[in-house]
Amino acid sequence: MLIRRAASAVQVWTPAKVNLFLEVLARRTDGYHELATLMTAVSLYDTLEFTEEPSGATRLHCDHPSLSTGPDNLICRAVELVRRHSGRTDGVAIRLWKRIPMAAGLAGGSSDAAATLAGLNRLWKLSWDRERLAQLGAELGSDVAFFFAAPVAWCTGRGERIEPMRLGRTLDFVLVSPSVGLSTAEVFRGVTIPSTPHSGAALRQAVTVGDVRELGRLLHNRLQPAAEQLCPAVAGLCSRLADLGSAGQLMSGSGSTVFALCRHPGEALTLARALHSARDELGGARVSVVRSCD
Repeated sequence: MLIRRAASAVQVWTPAKVNLFLEVLARRTDGYHELATLMTAVSLYDTLEFTEEPSGATRLHCDHPSLSTGPDNLICRAVELVRRHSGRTDGVAIRLWKRIPMAAGLAGGSSDAAATLAGLNRLWKLSWDRERLAQLGAELGSDVAFFFAAPVAWCTGRGERIEPMRLGRTLDFVLVSPSVGLSTAEVFRGVTIPSTPHSGAALRQAVTVGDVRELGRLLHNRLQPAAEQLCPAVAGLCSRLADLGSAGQLMSGSGSTVFALCRHPGEALTLARALHSARDELGGARVSVVRSCD
């Protein structure tokens, strides 16, 4: 996350994430699931700009016409959370330039919520540290706290318990986001909880030393079979990425985005060109070449 103060505005560039590992361990009594997941932030960004609003209201404007800008939006909920904890009653105008696909398993909404906490912290000069911002983020959603520990972290609980990790080398990805998104709740309803969960220990080691070949072999997402039942395009895209020879391929989060892990930037570009040349067969899927964030 990059934050810059420019005259009377605070601008925040906030990244997407992908899950290199996601295991579902149990159902919780609070309606969530116990998870173990390894996430990395990637170079696909939403941009938010925060300015004072003299009316005292929260005004959110977005360049994506289908995104709600009302009080249900996580950005607006983040504003109200900051107000409650800070005692501030200031108005704020927020402009959002949406580049992270929605309902795609890339945590765009959570990233925007984290950006709002960080942006208001700077705009209103609250001087809250990352730990406090992460604690507030956990109140908003399972993935929000991750963005205060990015670029790479091992996350447990419902995703809010964060253990930052070292990334042994920059990772190169091609993201393929189908035109149809998926409901996280529906995907989780269809998941089968394993009696013997996969361990992420070997994958964590591969990430730490930067062994892309081993990492590609160990990619795992327990939610993918349930997502494929709801959106068969997920399975088709993963099969296509495998045929193109990537180091590994997987669905991110609860989908519907799938990604190819590539051995180097040139391979990512070659793979993306092959996908673009077959774009009529991809059903309007969006292809993005990204790298893990520093």
